[in-house]
Amino acid sequence: MEVILLQDVKTLGKKGEKVSVSDGYARNYLLPKKLGIEANAANMNNLKLQKANEARMEKKKLEEAQALAAKIQDKGVVVRIRCGEGGRVFGSVSTKEIAAAVKQQMHLELDKKKMQLKDPIRALGTYLVPVKLHRDVTAELTVKVMEEP
Repeated sequence: MEVILLQDVKTLGKKGEKVSVSDGYARNYLLPKKLGIEANAANMNNLKLQKANEARMEKKKLEEAQALAAKIQDKGVVVRIRCGEGGRVFGSVSTKEIAAAVKQQMHLELDKKKMQLKDPIRALGTYLVPVKLHRDVTAELTVKVMEEP
């Protein structure tokens, strides 16, 4: 029997795949547990339309991420931090402070978890922080760390 999987099934296949299984396995396990549906013409057409819609949505998300990356790379943010004698920095600048600065200065919402800062910034200067906006899009955000007046 041909079955279209509605969810990932271990050792059988991924969601959206058409697989061939025994009639008993399909009737007694896959169909009652809503793990799959019978692969008839109507269901195959629905699957085809669903995949086309998912591809269109993915393309839209990619375009939005590329537009956001262009905005981010054009501008930079300034983060101010307290310093002591000789320019010694008290504390560090983490992704949380960078995300807050982006929100305040650029009026954009960036998730701090998407910023790929290996170590917190512990010195004054200009840094490039990679921001992963999409699976295929990574933008470079310019962060200028300055002394608080």
